[in-house]
Amino acid sequence: MTPAHRSDAVDRSALSTVVDFDGGTEVIPAARDLVQDFVVRLGEAGVKTADTLLDVARLVASELVTNALRHAPGPCRLRMSVVDGTVEIAVSDTGDGFPTFLPRDPRRVGQHGLEIVTRLCDQVITKPDATGKTVYARLPLT
Repeated sequence: MTPAHRSDAVDRSALSTVVDFDGGTEVIPAARDLVQDFVVRLGEAGVKTADTLLDVARLVASELVTNALRHAPGPCRLRMSVVDGTVEIAVSDTGDGFPTFLPRDPRRVGQHGLEIVTRLCDQVITKPDATGKTVYARLPLT
């Protein structure tokens, strides 16, 4: 048997997904739905995940997509993939400004999205690219 035909082989197509969004309020629930579909596909492919992964990944994707829509002109892209034992949620946008990571302040009203994301994720990195930037957030699979 080749590795692709072994019963314990993981379907590689289940390990990543990408969608482009043009904008609008319907994007945020659509991003959450995409996360849910992705996590379900992981389970169907035999990838073990933490019980909390779905809820945490939905929150992280929602926060990152919301920030892209609020702070950058143009479309955004949501990509999810399995990388080194994590789920990487990457949101690309056309903005040239980098996210501002504010210090914890329980008295501040709003602007807690990145604070939440950085506390939930193992790693959050922003990288510039030719058309804007991408924010990468990694959650442990288990």
